[in-house]
Amino acid sequence: MKNILYPLKFKPIAKQKIWGGNSLQQIYRHNDPNIQQIGETWDVSAMSGNESEVINGFLANNNLAELVEVYMSDLVGDKVFQRYGTEFPLLVKLIDAAEDLSIQVHPNDEIAEKRHQGHGKTEMWYILDATSEASIILGFSEPVDKETLAKKLEDNTIETCLNKISVKPGDIFLVPAGTVHSIGKGCLILEIQQASDLTYRLYDYNRQDINGQLRELHTEWALDAIDYEHWKAEKLTPVCQNNEICNVVDHEYFTSNQIHLTNTQEYDLASIDSFVLLSCIHGHVHCEYDDGYVTIVDGETILLPAEMNSLTLVPSVESILLETYIK
Repeated sequence: MKNILYPLKFKPIAKQKIWGGNSLQQIYRHNDPNIQQIGETWDVSAMSGNESEVINGFLANNNLAELVEVYMSDLVGDKVFQRYGTEFPLLVKLIDAAEDLSIQVHPNDEIAEKRHQGHGKTEMWYILDATSEASIILGFSEPVDKETLAKKLEDNTIETCLNKISVKPGDIFLVPAGTVHSIGKGCLILEIQQASDLTYRLYDYNRQDINGQLRELHTEWALDAIDYEHWKAEKLTPVCQNNEICNVVDHEYFTSNQIHLTNTQEYDLASIDSFVLLSCIHGHVHCEYDDGYVTIVDGETILLPAEMNSLTLVPSVESILLETYIK
């Protein structure tokens, strides 16, 4: 029987950031005439006030939050709907760091619920592009306790204990809630994350906003939210051969796998009781279904409804995809 739902494409929502640049306009054609520095685009979102709008098929002009309410488990999957109800649980972003982002931390679910009646924020970064000098900060370079970190903040020496990692295209990092982190200048990133916008700034290089004011810090909340026990962090290094699917992240909030395509492949979705986010890291792929198809190219993400059992992936060139779903 033919499915009602089909692969959904969305209009990116551009966000102006003090650290943003112009790579998202130049590389991925994400334009907004009212924004000069696009730091990030929200490419798949059902968060209040930032609901992604469908741009293809008969559901065009409907937003993702509306579709979850109407199609429920047919869209997101039975287990996902039981766990999250009509809240879509993930958010997909593209991030262009023309300058260093603040040193920050995201709260876990427990803290987020207590303080904000919201969800925590665990995320994953896939480095799409990077300058030769680009780096990130992820975790600490040595064990640090709350009191020591507070003293380093007072002394403006916090950078001496941070774990700075040089990056290149293809590097992947998991950033669990509670991990101190920052995206450095020159990074272009695909981010998969819990549907949350809770960020505590710990340090911001005494940077001023567009009005000449120092940007707000959340020092006490940040110090309380840091996971001091799990202070180490490393990049993930999946080895994916031609036409294979290899695991990148297997976490309670999302599972992500890398797909390396060199020729046409049948893509089986029947065993996945979840929506699937299919992001094109590099390439050009026709995703064929029933009597239609949708094309994804560099930087684009589509949502495959849970009721879909299969697709045919037809790459025009060698392509790398990232699939993300919830177990």
